[in-house]
Amino acid sequence: MKIALIGATGFVGSAVLAEALARGHAVTALARTPSKIAAQPGLAVVQADVLDASQVARAVAGHDAVISAYNPGWQEPEIYRLFLQGTQAIVDGVRQAGLKRLLIVGGAGSLYAAPGLQIVDTPEFPAPWKQGALAARDALVAIQKDGTLDWSFLSPAVHVVPGERRGSYRLGADEPVMLDGKPSDISVADLAVAIVDEIEQPRHIRRRFTVGY
Repeated sequence: MKIALIGATGFVGSAVLAEALARGHAVTALARTPSKIAAQPGLAVVQADVLDASQVARAVAGHDAVISAYNPGWQEPEIYRLFLQGTQAIVDGVRQAGLKRLLIVGGAGSLYAAPGLQIVDTPEFPAPWKQGALAARDALVAIQKDGTLDWSFLSPAVHVVPGERRGSYRLGADEPVMLDGKPSDISVADLAVAIVDEIEQPRHIRRRFTVGY
């Protein structure tokens, strides 16, 4: 497949890039600074500002699917505004390009800790991650109103950690995948496996899902 990838230099995006290339897909990485991404077989890098829908549209045109692992950075003071602005520009750009398939990597904060209580609203939710988690939740609410794209929204496990690629995981919907009575974690390598699996064999069209061990 021809896959356009946004966020290829990030923690999740770099793992997705490695997984997609290892499976033989042709990947186009969108980057504001293309020189930050090393050349690799099967990889093309195009300059694009993901806050600009028209630039996104030009960059993703002709691809089979778009994966957005966009995150302006947890230390970015404007993370809430930029996450929402960028995600909306990506959605608009994909639509302008005439594409249908879009997978957005969001956050775990919008998963439910209990009926009617999302993790981001619990008292113990870490303050440094709060604004990013709120932005990801609002991005999910926005995309759920879209009836034109074949979108999927992936809320990762509560803890995404460095680690080996097992090649296995369990799927969930609106609540964290549990292990021994606690939310399971997942390695970033296996999160990437789940993302590319969903692109190859879609099971969550116009749905949110989560993964964990």
